[in-house]
Amino acid sequence: MSPTFASLSIYNYRVYAAGAIVSNVGTWMGRVAQDWLVLTELTSHDSTALGIVTGLQFAPVVLLAPYAGSLTDRLPKRRLLYLTQSALALTSAILALLVLTHTAQLWHVYALALAQGVATALDNPTRQAFVSEMVPQDKLTNAVGLNSASFNAGRLIGPAVAGLLIAAIGTGWTLVANTISFVGVLVALKMMRGNELRPAPRATGRGGVRAGLAYVRGRPDIMLLMAIVFMLGTFGMNFQITIALMSTAVFHEGAEAYGLLGSVMAIGSLSAALMTARRPRPRLRILLTALVGFTIASAAAALAPAYWLFGLLLIPTGLAAMTVMTTANSSVQLSVDPVMRGRVMALYMAIFMGGTPLGAPLIGWIGSAWGPRWTILVGSIATGLTAIAAILYLMRSKDLAVRLERHPWHLQVLPRREAADAITPERVA
Repeated sequence: MSPTFASLSIYNYRVYAAGAIVSNVGTWMGRVAQDWLVLTELTSHDSTALGIVTGLQFAPVVLLAPYAGSLTDRLPKRRLLYLTQSALALTSAILALLVLTHTAQLWHVYALALAQGVATALDNPTRQAFVSEMVPQDKLTNAVGLNSASFNAGRLIGPAVAGLLIAAIGTGWTLVANTISFVGVLVALKMMRGNELRPAPRATGRGGVRAGLAYVRGRPDIMLLMAIVFMLGTFGMNFQITIALMSTAVFHEGAEAYGLLGSVMAIGSLSAALMTARRPRPRLRILLTALVGFTIASAAAALAPAYWLFGLLLIPTGLAAMTVMTTANSSVQLSVDPVMRGRVMALYMAIFMGGTPLGAPLIGWIGSAWGPRWTILVGSIATGLTAIAAILYLMRSKDLAVRLERHPWHLQVLPRREAADAITPERVA
C-alpha cells in the first residue's frame, strides 16, 4: 500500500475513515445551507448576523475546553463519540424541520448554533485523541493527515453539492441530507472491533483540568504552536464569512457559484493533507514556510479583480492553511504524553477554533464597515506578523538561524553555528 494511505491497512481506522468521509460531506453541505439561510432568507446579506452565528458555534469550544478535555481523558472515547455525533445530528434535524415548515427565525439559528457548539466542544478533542487508539504511534502522523484529507474531501464535495441542492430543492432538504450523513459515523463506530483498539491510560484523581493547563504551560514548544494556530484561526480562517461575502457582495454570484468556491479551495487543502500524510514526521520549517505562503496567497485573493481569479487563488490559500494546521496538529499529538492527550488536544482545538468567537464578529463588522476584501486582508496582515514573530522567537530562544532557500523555495531552520558554516565566502562577498 502507498505510504500516503498506510493507516487504511488497519481495519478499525479503515471503517472509521469510511464513515467520516460521509459525515464530512454532509457537514459541509449543512454549513453552506446554514450560511445561505442566514444571508439570503433570514437577512439581507447581513455579515454581522453570519458572524454571530459562527461565533456561537465556536464559543463553547473555548469555554468548555478544559472540562471537555478532562472528560475525554477519563471516559471511553468511542462511547463519547456516540453521544456527540447523535447530538449534532439532532440539532441539524431540528433546523431542517424549522426551515421546511417555514417557521425558522434568526434566533432559532442562534440557539441551535450554540447547541452545536456545546456538542462540538466535547466531540473535537475526543475525535483527535481517538486517532491514537486506532493506529500505532508510527502511523499517527499518517492518520492525522488522512483525517485532514477526509475533512477537506468533504469540503471539496459538500459545498458544490449543497449549492446544487439549494438551487434545485431548497435549503431545508439540504439540511435533511446533512442530518442523514451522521449515520455514517454512528454505523462505523458500531462496526469497530473493540479488542483491536489501543485505549490510552485513563486519567484518575482530582485536579484534571489544572493538571492539563500546568502541563501546557511547561511546554513552550506546544505553546508556540498554539499561538500560531490561534492567530491563523482567529484572523485567517474565517472562510465561512469571507467566501460568502466575496461571492455575494463583490462578485454578485448565486448559490451554485458560492458553493463552488468552497470546493475549489478544498483542492488545495486536500492536496496539503495528502502531502502531510506522506511525511514520516512533521517539521517546523514546513510549518513556517506554509504560514508565509498563506500570507501571500490570501492577500492576492483579497485583491483579485474577478471571480475566476479569486477562486484560483483560493487553491494555494487552502494548501498553505491546511499545511500549517496538519503539521501543528501532528506535532502536538506526537509530542504529548498519552494520558494528557485529551486535555492538550481540547486546549489546542479551543485555541484554534475558539478564536472564531473573537474573530468572526470582528471580521463580520469589518466586512460591513470597510468592505468584503478587508475581511481577508486583515487575516493576511495578522498571519504575516505572526510568522515574523515566530521566527524571531525561535532565533532568540533556540539560538537558531532562519534562512530562505531557493530551488525549491523554503525556509530553512538550523542552529546558528551550522548556518554560519554554510555561508561561503562568495555569499559573504
